Amino acid sequence: MTAISTRLRLYFQLIRLDKPIGILLLLWPTLTALWIASDGKPDWRIVAIFTLGTVLMRSAGCAINDYADRDFDKHVKRTAERPLTSGKIKSWEAISIAILLAITAFILILPLNTLTKQYSVAAVLIAASYPYFKRFFALPQAYLGVAFGFGIPMAFAAVQNTVPMTAWILLIANIFWALAYDTEYAMVDREDDIKIGIRTSAITFGKFDVVAVMLCYFFSLLLIGISGWQLSLGIWFYCGMMLAAGCAVYHYFLIRERDRMRCFAAFRHNNWLGAAIFSGVALDYFLR
Repeated sequence: MTAISTRLRLYFQLIRLDKPIGILLLLWPTLTALWIASDGKPDWRIVAIFTLGTVLMRSAGCAINDYADRDFDKHVKRTAERPLTSGKIKSWEAISIAILLAITAFILILPLNTLTKQYSVAAVLIAASYPYFKRFFALPQAYLGVAFGFGIPMAFAAVQNTVPMTAWILLIANIFWALAYDTEYAMVDREDDIKIGIRTSAITFGKFDVVAVMLCYFFSLLLIGISGWQLSLGIWFYCGMMLAAGCAVYHYFLIRERDRMRCFAAFRHNNWLGAAIFSGVALDYFLR
C-alpha cells in the first residue's frame, strides 16, 4: 500500500492537483462564458461537465507539458524536482495519464451537441501542441491564452449551438489576460530560460516587461467591459470589473521591482481577478 500511495502522490504532483491555481485560471473564464451564454441561467449539468472537464484537461496538459519539457526542466531550479524530470516516474506513464484524462474528458461531453464535440477536438490539439511553441514562438503565452480560453467558445457552443462574436471577443480578452499572468510567471524563471534557450514573453518583452503586463491587463479588461456593455450588463458587472482592475493595479506594485517571489505572488493572485469578473457577471444576472 505504501508503494501505491507513493505512486499516486507522484501522479498527483505530475498533473498539479496539489497546485490548483492553473485549474482556476481556466475555470473562471469558462464559467463566465457559461453564464453569459445562458443569460445567467445555466444548465447545472453542463456546468458540472465543464467544471470537471476543465480539471481533467488542465491535468492532461500538465502531463503533456512535463513530457515535452523533461530535458529542459532539469536545468530550472523551480522544476528540477518534478516527478518526470527527476526520474521518479517514466515518460510512458506521463503520456498514458494524459491520454486517459483526455479520453475521460471526451466521454464527459458525449451528451452535448456535435458542435461542442468538434470544438473539443481543436481544444485537445491546441493543448497538446502548446509546450512545443516555446521552442520557436516569441510569445508562447499568447498561444497559452488560446489553450486556456478555449472553454469559452465551447461553452457558447454547448448552450447556444453556435459561437457568436461575443465568444471570440472574450477569447481575445483571455489571450491578453494569459499574456499578463503568464509573463509574471515567466519573470520568475527568466534567467534559467535564457540559459536553456526557451522562448517566453518575459524574455521577448525584456526591459518593457512590466509595461507589457499592464497593457495586457488593460486590453483584457477593456474587451470584457465592451462585451458587458454590448450585453447590457449592469452595476454589479462593473463592480466586478472595478475589483478586477484593482487586482491588476496591485500586481503592478508586486512586479515593478521584478523580484522573483513577488512576481510569482502576482501570478497566483490572478485567481482573484478572474473570480471578481465571474462574480460580477453572475451577480448581475442573479439580481435582475
